[in-house]
Amino acid sequence: MNNTSLWRALGRNFIISILLFGSLLGLLWLVEWFLNCQLSIVNCQLLKWHDPAWVVGIPASIIGVAYILTVRDPQNYTGFFAGIVMSILLGIQFLLQSQYDSAFLFFFVFIPFQLMSIYKWSRSKDDGGASFEPKFLDTPRLFLSVALLLFITAGDVIINIYAIHGALALDGWKEAVILLLNGFLISSSFLANYWLIYRKTDSWIYWFIYSIAGIGLFILLGNIFSIVLFTFFLVINSMAGIAWLKATKPENMGWLKKNP
Repeated sequence: MNNTSLWRALGRNFIISILLFGSLLGLLWLVEWFLNCQLSIVNCQLLKWHDPAWVVGIPASIIGVAYILTVRDPQNYTGFFAGIVMSILLGIQFLLQSQYDSAFLFFFVFIPFQLMSIYKWSRSKDDGGASFEPKFLDTPRLFLSVALLLFITAGDVIINIYAIHGALALDGWKEAVILLLNGFLISSSFLANYWLIYRKTDSWIYWFIYSIAGIGLFILLGNIFSIVLFTFFLVINSMAGIAWLKATKPENMGWLKKNP
């Protein structure tokens, strides 16, 4: 594919994402209207237009879905330009929500990761196409990656307890699970973005963990919109992961390769 085709694919994915989110927001508006007007449930707010962080999260989510739909193609590096804009918006959103660990991650980790991805994916067009092929990690790197997942999760939980909450105390099981799920949200998104740089199919396993952690987190927080949103992400990320799995050749199966 030439560069024009790649950018056109990104544009099509933006249109698809806008239509999907327009339908989602319209559906939630109808549900909100029905609950308030027909069932007389007072002040049921699924759409929080008064909340600046929520409003910033809408374009971030739209751009994020276009990003995932685009990099579903292991040859299309243009999606990472959308990923950079998404990271800026999400960083702003997390700052508005006082989630400073997430804001730091998006501003100072994910944006550099995405710039590295643009550099590596665009340059790999000159090597005859070999590096376009998605691959699984080998077994030693798999164990290292899982260890990093657990280490980053534990680190984020500790940082939130000491630095953000101010004391080493968990107020019941619900807060403990919320901190743990938030930790997995951070660690899985870190590894998903990192392994995408090197076209590792494993990155979609971490996107799957990210989606599941997000669903669980927002169920506990009672945020219906975010539950729907992360369910939406789960479907999109699963579709992208299946596409990469199908594109992974038997000799590139890494830790999944059957021993002779």
